[in-house]
Amino acid sequence: MQRQTAPARRRRRVGGLGLLAALALVLSGCGAEFQRGYLPEPVTEIGPKVINFWNWTWIAALAVGILVWGLIFWCIVAYRRKKDEKGLPTQLRYNVPIEILYTVVPVLMVAVLFGKTVELQHEMVDTSAEADVTVNAIGKKWSWDFNYVEDNAHIIGTQATNLNLGEEGLHDDLPTLVLPVDSRIEFVLTSRDVIHSFWVPQFLTKLDMVPGRVNTFQAVTTEEGTFQGKCAELCGAYHSEMLFQVQVVPQEEYDAFIEDLKATGGEGLVGNEYNLYGLHEGQPAKLPPELLEDYNASQEEEN
Repeated sequence: MQRQTAPARRRRRVGGLGLLAALALVLSGCGAEFQRGYLPEPVTEIGPKVINFWNWTWIAALAVGILVWGLIFWCIVAYRRKKDEKGLPTQLRYNVPIEILYTVVPVLMVAVLFGKTVELQHEMVDTSAEADVTVNAIGKKWSWDFNYVEDNAHIIGTQATNLNLGEEGLHDDLPTLVLPVDSRIEFVLTSRDVIHSFWVPQFLTKLDMVPGRVNTFQAVTTEEGTFQGKCAELCGAYHSEMLFQVQVVPQEEYDAFIEDLKATGGEGLVGNEYNLYGLHEGQPAKLPPELLEDYNASQEEEN
């Protein structure tokens, strides 16, 4: 075997150090993303809990994978055919303890995962706490209307167009939902036509908007900034252009926004005649007055 010269060894060391430096640079750059499982940076109170659950499910899945892969490779090595062996190895028809173990452990794992999933989902859609602001978000082909229920104001959205042209200022025409920071926001989700889905990735909460049904969830805003929202349910030809923005601002800016909105024609609430029936108990009071009136009338007729 030919021995390496000193310059060759030095080149290998330098190359190895360079590779380690590049790897360290990459890992340091994606450290925060890695810690949150490559999910968006959360800007709501529930966000860290979602990330924690996501990370632990991956840890559990990797642990199971490593165990299974380890057992597979161990069997390949430990029970490989030896040179002096002839014929077939001893055939076992069953092994009751191992079969019980292989049945009980996965069932317990699935039960724990299911239970923790339900627990987190219930917390995400819990609306028992009193909200500071109630927003009725209405999905429509292919834009959004927003009712500020307590403030008696509304935003009418129009379809975003030509967003793929790459020109500056195109996002300025998107409907923008302004919310106060450090506040509990209740979202009342309805649809005018087909199934849509309300999704602000950094909220780490997504919920469908189904015609004839009202879905609700709450989010406590924790960070100021502008965040992108979109429809996450394929709803037709221009689904990709069904976008909106969320601006989380200090309370003073939010109050000024509401006053300006009313002064520029946004006073009052827009109706949602597509959601007159099938409302859950306790939810009608959170809907626009026009909808509540029709709903109460329909209930009186049924009674």
